[in-house]
Amino acid sequence: MAGPAAPTTAEAITATWREESARLVGALTRMTGDLDLAEDMAQEALVSALEQWPTHGVPANPAAWLMTTAKRRAVDTFRRADNLRRKTEELGHGLSEEDGMPDLSSQVDFIEDDVLRLIFLSCHPQLTAESRAALTLRLVGGLTTTEIARGFLAAETTMGQRISRAKKTLSEARAEFELPVGEERAARLDDVMAVIYLIFNEGYTATAGDDWMRPELTNEAIRLARMLADLMPDEPEVHGLQALLELQASRGTARLDTDGRPVLLDDQDRSLWDELLVRRGLAALERAQRLAAKGNPVGRYYLQAAIASCHARAATAEETDWRTIAQLYDVLAEAAPGPVVEVNRAVAHGRASDPAAGLAVLDALPDGALAGSHLLPSVRGDLLARAGRHDEAAAVFREAATLTRNESEQALLIGRAEESERAGS
Repeated sequence: MAGPAAPTTAEAITATWREESARLVGALTRMTGDLDLAEDMAQEALVSALEQWPTHGVPANPAAWLMTTAKRRAVDTFRRADNLRRKTEELGHGLSEEDGMPDLSSQVDFIEDDVLRLIFLSCHPQLTAESRAALTLRLVGGLTTTEIARGFLAAETTMGQRISRAKKTLSEARAEFELPVGEERAARLDDVMAVIYLIFNEGYTATAGDDWMRPELTNEAIRLARMLADLMPDEPEVHGLQALLELQASRGTARLDTDGRPVLLDDQDRSLWDELLVRRGLAALERAQRLAAKGNPVGRYYLQAAIASCHARAATAEETDWRTIAQLYDVLAEAAPGPVVEVNRAVAHGRASDPAAGLAVLDALPDGALAGSHLLPSVRGDLLARAGRHDEAAAVFREAATLTRNESEQALLIGRAEESERAGS
């Protein structure tokens, strides 16, 4: 039986770029002190690979090849400018004349910190959440502007402008390529995790468009979460985030039927859940639990991962431990209060007790909570339907359908409205 086909040169270049671009841009930013120049040099190295590797073959050490090429481009740039002689000498130091490979022995201790610095820089507090997400995908994820624009259903020119403005903002703010410390680091870490979670959620349930999911975004968010967990192994919340994303993503295949229509959690064929992602998610949660047992604080990602693990461990929907989930949501509501948490807490209490308990949680929300979002009416509709109040449920489901811009989700909500109408007739 033939083995898997060897990757093409183009596939090798793409894979290398995705894996190494953050290290490359991070190292070049540290060396040059200029984010724009660092990204330009990295892109030029990528172009050189596209030109040379198909002819000369993939080098034995692709990452070192890219680093060498990018450093040479930077050296040439400084030389042409006929200034910054000191930087030229620093950048030129370590380039072996014999084999063309860089002497990275003095840089080994920096390379992973460079990636972490780049992640924190991409999530600078001066940037909006949308700009942080776009810049993170560009600088840390190695995605092209076209790929990012497609993921967020934005025009390529619009996304390009957003990324350019983000870099300009960082320049004007004189953002330093250094790791924050103390309280600032804790605050920025929360921003970093929030951006990764934002990217994941946009892929898991797309805000707008024809498709309910965009796997390229969920996969990239998981990769970023794993990278962050490797870089910050003593932070339980980081492992909690990784666990949450992997456990949720494990349901991906089961979330659509054979016709591409959304399938709700209760109706999913759990044999389709990705067992490897489940195991990886549970392992990440265990790492978070061990760190938490040592007194390290945990928060919303750890708690949400614990909730997701209850679903992952249930062989069938009927076996779901809703009482534990409701208790975890009660803790989450205290740790990270907000209307979205309350809506999910209503679902949990509606299942752990009865629909009236869930409706009571929703009724306690302040007027105007989640105005313009389909989330609140869709959950209210589900609770009303479970309470046998089918006519009310149908009306609320139709209201929810008018509030979502995702066509698959809209069709799902209209279908539930029609189902409730038939049940009430």
